[in-house]
Amino acid sequence: MSDTPRVLFLRHGRTAWNAENRFQGQTDIELDPVGHAQARRAGDLLAPLGPDVIVASDLRRAADTAGYLSRATGVRVEFDKGLRERFGGSWEGRTGVELAARWPSEHARMDIPDGEPISEVGDRMRAAVDRGLARTPAGGLLAVVSHGAALRVGIARMLGVPDEQREILGPLSNCSWSVLQERRGQWRLMEHNAASLPEPVVLSDDA
Repeated sequence: MSDTPRVLFLRHGRTAWNAENRFQGQTDIELDPVGHAQARRAGDLLAPLGPDVIVASDLRRAADTAGYLSRATGVRVEFDKGLRERFGGSWEGRTGVELAARWPSEHARMDIPDGEPISEVGDRMRAAVDRGLARTPAGGLLAVVSHGAALRVGIARMLGVPDEQREILGPLSNCSWSVLQERRGQWRLMEHNAASLPEPVVLSDDA
């Protein structure tokens, strides 16, 4: 087994606000019935990967999603507030249509006037991942359960992508995941917005 670490980034299941296209931010919305079904399926699919450590945002939608993975694997969930979604200020609870009408230019840039700066989201996400990796054995798998915007910023930071260019990574759907693996001191994106397990790669890309 390789001694290089891997990180699996899993977005939470669907909520009623996701279905209504409302900006959630740090408002503590729970999973809806579809979200619970998604989280149960993801937990069962991902369990064979054998995560060594599971860390999650303490917001209910992420915590409950992580709970399904925990029950499928027997690995206890550890909670880290650094994995919370981006704080959205006055945008929280508003639909995309409402945001585009009231803050057209800011919404196009996702520049929330009274929200959390992206740089701060990136700092706390990277720090939370590093805390999880410090508890993950060599060659092990860290599972991080968090939120769409925060995950994209966190993954971009791991890959060395500037915050302002984070959108070169497509969004993560509910209960989809991305996988990063470290190689030669750099993180590589192995999967993104996946919802099924890939076939094994027989040959390396430099074979």
